[in-house]
Amino acid sequence: MHVLFVCEAQLMTTPPSPITFSDRMRRMFSGITSSAGSAVHKLGIHPDTITIAGLVVIAIGSVLIGLGHFFWGGVLLLISFPLDALDGAVARAMNRKDRFGAVLDSTLDRYADGLIFGGMAFYFATTDQFDLLLLALLSLIGSFVVSYVRARAGEADLSVKIGLFSRFERAIALLVALLIPPLLVPALVVLAIGTNITGVQRLLYVYHNLDK
Repeated sequence: MHVLFVCEAQLMTTPPSPITFSDRMRRMFSGITSSAGSAVHKLGIHPDTITIAGLVVIAIGSVLIGLGHFFWGGVLLLISFPLDALDGAVARAMNRKDRFGAVLDSTLDRYADGLIFGGMAFYFATTDQFDLLLLALLSLIGSFVVSYVRARAGEADLSVKIGLFSRFERAIALLVALLIPPLLVPALVVLAIGTNITGVQRLLYVYHNLDK
């Protein structure tokens, strides 16, 4: 009986998983992505192939960014968006059981962040724009921290998705920075500050809810 009460108390005190903007967008387009995933699965294309293809597209875009062609780099980043959503849809369509796909996806997402901000940092360094170089590096650090806190908390069975700058929101801010030249600096400032604030928010959330 005591065990039952303890279990009930734990269930009652478990923090609800917050609904983020990314979650709402996934739900909004879930029908489209599911249909596309089923169609691609019927073609025999493996989801890991799509994940890797997405990184290749981003790598090419990052090279363009490093050469100063921000707009075309942003176009390739925009092209990679459907691939980022499609790999998971294909995995669901094939009823994939192993967990390697999720690990591969998360790992290549980190490579993608590094390539994009690395390309920007390279361009800013070669053009002596060291203030923007600093903003790009701060954005990269914040992006890694946001993802890292979620991953480590997930290992302890705590879902952490709070904060304004999850991956989807960061991608939107990056597109604004790359595709609209007058908004480059404001978008980088928002990314540099917002990602690190989100990282701290998630860490505080873990502190208040882990093991409690």
